[in-house]
Amino acid sequence: MGEKSKYVEIARESLQYYLKNHKYLEIEEKSNRRNGVFVSLKKNGILRGCIGTISPVMESIEEEIIRNAVEAGLHDPRFYPVMEEEMDDIDISVDVLSDSFPSSFEELEPMTKGIIVTSGSKRGLLLPNLEGISTPEEQLEIVLKKAGIKPFEDYSIEVFTVERFK
Repeated sequence: MGEKSKYVEIARESLQYYLKNHKYLEIEEKSNRRNGVFVSLKKNGILRGCIGTISPVMESIEEEIIRNAVEAGLHDPRFYPVMEEEMDDIDISVDVLSDSFPSSFEELEPMTKGIIVTSGSKRGLLLPNLEGISTPEEQLEIVLKKAGIKPFEDYSIEVFTVERFK
């Protein structure tokens, strides 16, 4: 099995396992790879949950995917928890984040680079290549709003790339 299908399969299996057993899936095959990971769930093409980590918090990327798949399905505050009977209708994607680096508005590329904005303790992240977001202005406006940062406040910008697995 290729890495591509493996990550999405782990996310799906993890969420299904948690819905049935109310505990996290444990897998034996773990890599040494550690990255921040976002797991996105869509139902009929509409976002149904998305949770992730900017930097790794687990010991392996597989454990990061397992944790974030459950979080996306059950704890995204924008949505009610996913039900077991919905799983056949849910498409899952896994975004593996690169390290982020400082950037500026002029360097934003919403199709290829994600964005992180920070102002004091407020922080927001927006993945790259999202439907309906094609300009740097749109990308910045949305991520600032998501972080609760006013456009006139001082904030820093970081960017990152992702490997997206569907």
